[in-house]
Amino acid sequence: MATLSPIRDFGTWSRGNGLEIVLLAIGAVLIARFVRWFSDAATAREEARRASQDSLVRSEDDKHRRALNQVITWVLVVLVYIIAGLLAVQKLGIALAAFIPVASVAGVALGFGAQKVVADLLAGFFVVAERQYGFGDLVRISVVGLGVPVLGTVENVSLRTTTVRTTTGEVVITPNGQIAQVTNLSRDWARAVIDVPVSVTMDVNRVLAVLRKAGEAAFADPDLHALLLDTPSVMGVESIEVDQFQVRVVARTLPGKQFEVGRALRVLITRTLRSEGIVLQAEISTGEPTGTA
Repeated sequence: MATLSPIRDFGTWSRGNGLEIVLLAIGAVLIARFVRWFSDAATAREEARRASQDSLVRSEDDKHRRALNQVITWVLVVLVYIIAGLLAVQKLGIALAAFIPVASVAGVALGFGAQKVVADLLAGFFVVAERQYGFGDLVRISVVGLGVPVLGTVENVSLRTTTVRTTTGEVVITPNGQIAQVTNLSRDWARAVIDVPVSVTMDVNRVLAVLRKAGEAAFADPDLHALLLDTPSVMGVESIEVDQFQVRVVARTLPGKQFEVGRALRVLITRTLRSEGIVLQAEISTGEPTGTA
């Protein structure tokens, strides 16, 4: 193997190795853009296929494929730039073997300083491998050191970070290694929970009968029927207070549709109760929506 010579004539070098370095940089940028373009094209084809199926929610396989596509794209782009950087170093006339001692020392130092980055990458690998969540999932993420969890829709998953858009439009980027717990609200099916406060002067049996009637009307509604898995159930009296008692209504919905169903059910329940002359208290509260149970 020929020994790499040092730079002696800048003019000659710039027309030789210098030009090759520029070409390597341009080639790396073009390849990275091609990888991203191919990924976006594959995603667009998948979205078109899904739109043609007229499905209301994404399947678990669709979400996993989208997340896997995002991770593979990220890894390929990083590899392209690393390989281009190593080739550029060789063109500068620096033998890679000379970096081995320095890399060993730097590796030890980075091993202590970059523990969080390694933890993020490992956590991201298991998120994708175990299909914990994917693109389009509605999740609640608890972060180490933060008391309030983040609720939103997953927009991007990479080995290092997870990007979630909240209901108010904010984009929250969380390192995977700092995620303590994830509650997936859109896995397989979800549940809308509504607590209906009624005056204690009302007859409990009559209230339960009217709420069952409202549940049947909701399941018969064409718009709600497409989102409900079965007829909403009246669970019974959930709590009793001085001036009111609360009756819980539970509806199983398609994944991620529990909030939409909950809003529609509150309107329907309020209208039905008032038409029957049943007095409502100040508000109809919504219990904690859930995913699978």
